[in-house]
Order: sequence, then structure tokens, then C-alpha cells
Amino acid sequence: MLLIAVNTILKTTSIVAALLTCVAIAQTSSAANATVIVGPSNEGIVQDIFSPSTVSISVNDSVIWNWQSTFHSTTSGTNGTAGDDNGTPSGLWDSGLIFSTPHFFTNTFTAPGTYSYYCQYHYFEGMTGEVVVAGSTLPVPPTIGITSPTNGSVFAAPANVSIQAGVTKGSGTVTNVQFLLDNAVFANQSSAPFSATANDLAAGPHTLSAVAQDDAGLSATKSVTISVVTPTSVSLTNGSRLSGNDFQFSYSADVGLSYVVQRSSDLTNWIPVGTNTASSNPAFFDDPNATNDLDFYRVGRLPNP
Repeated sequence: MLLIAVNTILKTTSIVAALLTCVAIAQTSSAANATVIVGPSNEGIVQDIFSPSTVSISVNDSVIWNWQSTFHSTTSGTNGTAGDDNGTPSGLWDSGLIFSTPHFFTNTFTAPGTYSYYCQYHYFEGMTGEVVVAGSTLPVPPTIGITSPTNGSVFAAPANVSIQAGVTKGSGTVTNVQFLLDNAVFANQSSAPFSATANDLAAGPHTLSAVAQDDAGLSATKSVTISVVTPTSVSLTNGSRLSGNDFQFSYSADVGLSYVVQRSSDLTNWIPVGTNTASSNPAFFDDPNATNDLDFYRVGRLPNP
């Protein structure tokens, strides 16, 4: 009876081991994740690094950034490799600066290539990283993002609009970035930082584009649409004291343009009491700190960014 019992235990153990092996095989066949520690602590001393700084994954795998300290970001963009510029975002992902822990940020990579990234706050101290995504052996084109202006931005005519692009190289080296206004080339840049200015834009919709080209003949394009408007003359109306020190009025404005509201008690010394990007016309302003004495208000349109 004792021998039978031992044999039974051995058989059971073998079955369990076989089941565990099957589970392990099933797990390794699915999409993988790589974890990067953001700002690791070593014996209580915070290090401004990504650990590990380089990870290798496959197409459709993910990288999970795990914050152990604060005031760090993971921002896709250049980190000092040839043809690139430190601290230039590419627009592929951005966690933003994180001010509390624990925090996790995940990005899934759907195309092969080498993706650089950095911390917005510490890149100049070498807090940079790289994700190497294995996949097809075909050449990989560069990636490009327009970091300024944002899509849908509004400017007052005549407008001088600066366009800035962040580029991440693919298989080749980026040799040129071409800038276009409404499909017409107005500038070329052969090295970072990649930026140009379109001058004297008239009122109306406009399309700004950036095209990155590499030494293998591959290219990538990104476009944004902006609006240029003939600015409305600002006039103040509908002033009313709601209660106590609360005073409210409206003013004519162009949606998307920015304005500053100032207050004075003597028409000489003007104090800014608010700025606003107009979301309606007229725009409304409420001052909960108006005095019971005589106050004057004026509104001015801010210059184009």
C-alpha cells in the first residue's frame, strides 16, 4: 500500500508539472510587455534615468512605464542621435509630467523601428531612452509630428505663423524636412531643430504641412489646419454689478483669439485681472473682486503666438 501511495503522488506531481509547463508556454506565446522604471531609487537616492534605458520588443507589444519618483515624463522624440535634436517631441506619445506615484503609462507599438524618447524635465541630464521594435526587414520610413501650431489654431490677420516639427528617424538618416503652405513649398531644413515661418497669411483657412525625407528615399508627412481671421474691433457691453464686489460685462471677440482684461481706478494704472481665449462672441467676463469705488475696464487682443 505504501508503494502505491508513493507512485500515486509521483504521478500527480508529474501531472501538475505538465500543467504548469503548458501554462508557461501559453503565456509566452501572447503579446509581451516590457517594463521601464521611471526615476528608480537606489538605497533611497532617486536617479533621474529610465531603467532599462533601451528595451527590445516585437510589433504589437507594449512598453509600460512605472514611476518610482515624480517630475518625470515619457515623451516620444529625439534624444541626441545623429540628425536629431535634444528635447524635440515627435507627437507619437506623451505622458505629460507626472507629479504623484504610483503611476503607469502604456504605449503599444504597431510598426517596427527605433523609437527615441526622453523626460521633459531631465533630458538635458541624459534622462533618455529607446524602444527597439523588431518586425519586417523592409526599410522603415521616418516619423514626423507637428508640435506647433496645434490643429485648429486661430490667428489674427495678417499672420506670421511658425511651424515646428519633431522627427524620429526610421531605417535611414533624415536629410531634409520640407515645409508647405497650402501645398506650396516655402522652406527646407536639413538639420534639427526643424522649424520655419510662413509670413503674412491672409484671412481664411490654411493647411501647414511638414515632409520628412531620408537618405533611402522614404518620407513621412504631417499636416495641420489653421484659421486666420480679420480681427473684430473690441467693444464692451452689458456691464452690471451682480452683487457686492461682483461685476460682469461682455465684449466682442473672435473665437479662438486671446484677450487680456485690465482694471483701473484712475485710467492711468491698469492691472491685468484675466486672460481668455474666446470661445464665443460676445465673450463674457466676471470680476468677483471689483471694488465699491469707481472702476474702469478695458480689453485688449493679445498678439499672435
